Amino acid sequence: MNLPSPFATDDGESFDRYDEFVPGTIPEVGPFLAGHDVLAGREHAAFHRLAHERFEDRGVYDMTFGYNLARLNLDPRHPDAGFRYARQADDPSILRAEFTPTTEFCPQSDTLCLGAFRAWNGAPEYHEYDLVRVRVAPMHHQAVAINGKLTQLEDQFRESGDLSLTVEDAKSSGAESSTSDVPF
Repeated sequence: MNLPSPFATDDGESFDRYDEFVPGTIPEVGPFLAGHDVLAGREHAAFHRLAHERFEDRGVYDMTFGYNLARLNLDPRHPDAGFRYARQADDPSILRAEFTPTTEFCPQSDTLCLGAFRAWNGAPEYHEYDLVRVRVAPMHHQAVAINGKLTQLEDQFRESGDLSLTVEDAKSSGAESSTSDVPF
C-alpha cells in the first residue's frame, strides 16, 4: 500500500499538477479579492507556476509540510488553503494575492506572506505586474496585525523600491514617531 506522506516533497499522485486549475482544491475568493478580476483557469495556473519558481528561488517554504508554499494549492488534503489571485479592478498592473492558511492559528502566516511579497516584488521581470499586493485571509486570528504590517511594507516598497526594509526599519527611520522613549 502506498500512503502519501504529509511531508512528501515528490511529484506523486497525491498532488494536483501545476499546469491545471482545480477549483475544488484551492480556497474560495476572500474579501481582499472580492470585486476584482479573479484569476481562474490557465491564468491562475500560469501565475501559480511562477509563484512556485519565485518561492523556490527565495526559499518560501511551509515548514510544517516541508514543501514550497506554492505546493499548498496542489495539496488535496487542504482544499481550503493556499493562494488566490486577482488583478486590481482600478489598476490591472497590480495583482492581489490572498493567502489562506490551513488553520486560523498558523504560526507561519506572517513569515509566509512576507516571503511571498518579497519573492514576487523582488523579481518584477518575471511577471507582468508592477506590484503584487499580499494579504492573509481574515479567518486567521492575527489577520488584522499581519495585514497591517503588509500594508506598511507595501507602502514603504512603493515609496522606496527597497524590499529589505522592515516595519522596524520604518519605525526607526522616523516613519512612525514615538511619543516617548520610555519602554512602558
